Amino acid sequence: MREGITVGVSASDRARLEAILANRNSRQKHVWRARIVLLTADGLGTNEIMRKAGTSKVTVWRWQERFMQAGVEGLLHDKTRPSRIPPLPASMHERTVSLTLGDPPGETTHWTAAMMAKAAGISVSSVQRIWRAHGLQPHRVRQFKLSRDPDFVPKLRDIVGLYIDPPAHAIVLSVDEKSQIQALDRTQPGLPLKPGRCGTMTHDYKRNGTTTLFAALDVLEGKVIGRCMQRHRHQEFIRFLNTIEAAIPIGKIVHVILDNYGSHKHPKVRAWLDRNPRFVFHYTPTSASWLNAVEGFFAKLTRRRLTRGAFHSLVDQSLRRRDQRQSQAFHLDGRSRQHHRRRQTRVPNVRSDPLVRDRPAVSSPRSVAAS
Repeated sequence: MREGITVGVSASDRARLEAILANRNSRQKHVWRARIVLLTADGLGTNEIMRKAGTSKVTVWRWQERFMQAGVEGLLHDKTRPSRIPPLPASMHERTVSLTLGDPPGETTHWTAAMMAKAAGISVSSVQRIWRAHGLQPHRVRQFKLSRDPDFVPKLRDIVGLYIDPPAHAIVLSVDEKSQIQALDRTQPGLPLKPGRCGTMTHDYKRNGTTTLFAALDVLEGKVIGRCMQRHRHQEFIRFLNTIEAAIPIGKIVHVILDNYGSHKHPKVRAWLDRNPRFVFHYTPTSASWLNAVEGFFAKLTRRRLTRGAFHSLVDQSLRRRDQRQSQAFHLDGRSRQHHRRRQTRVPNVRSDPLVRDRPAVSSPRSVAAS
């Protein structure tokens, strides 16, 4: 040991060092570091420590000094070594950020890490580190749409007021249509979920028709009045309004929240409103259909029933029986098998769909057209 250097090991430190030596799972570099300190505390000289620890003189001196400065914890952690590759200068960081904030060359719309690495003359990982440090994400874009409706605030307060504090002796319905719902069937059956493997589904499909779902969400009770039709013109919308009229008890005012779709403002729809004074329409501001609560129902329907669903046809009796056993949320069709057999030679005006909730009996297409 070098002259003038004394290594004092307390009882607690000695216990920790001996535990490191006795532990078979300890790292070897920690073992010989602890052995150097213990041999030093026992009064052995540097040459004897070198022989028993199997290390050089410089190594013995280094860990003696580290123990005196940082204790046992200093033996278990190495000091940070400088990288063999020098860090990028600040000017390179500034140049990379400046290029990222500008337009990329050529016909491309945004920068990629590989493009930036080539333009700046650095590696892709360096570009990614710089972007991460400055919060830059050229591959992402946030969509937005600002409403230009001059009456945005009054309409917003009106609709939100209906949601929060609906009028007494009235019902608030959020109405909209989800068009182009496709009855997609997979070309091959998938495998079910099992431990260690997710469920499978083929990427290709067979389209077995399309339908349009008209839905009216009761904001207070969470119930949905739904009906599926082939198209979504003002004729079908009036037919759905008649369905709502038949389902709502007499004597209640019906506040309908809906967007500015053309069929909702058709002259014949306005004439229908004049004949049914208990219906009051509340239009959302332009470019603000997110105010319509039924949009959340459509989103949930898409995620939980449509995206992974397999529909052999628009009217699939086998799926209807399965859904009746598992859940009462959705029914493929409210009509009987005999009804479909009677109408199989004719093209119906209203199609059924595997997405319609329980619905009340509705008038025939002839009576709707007559009304």
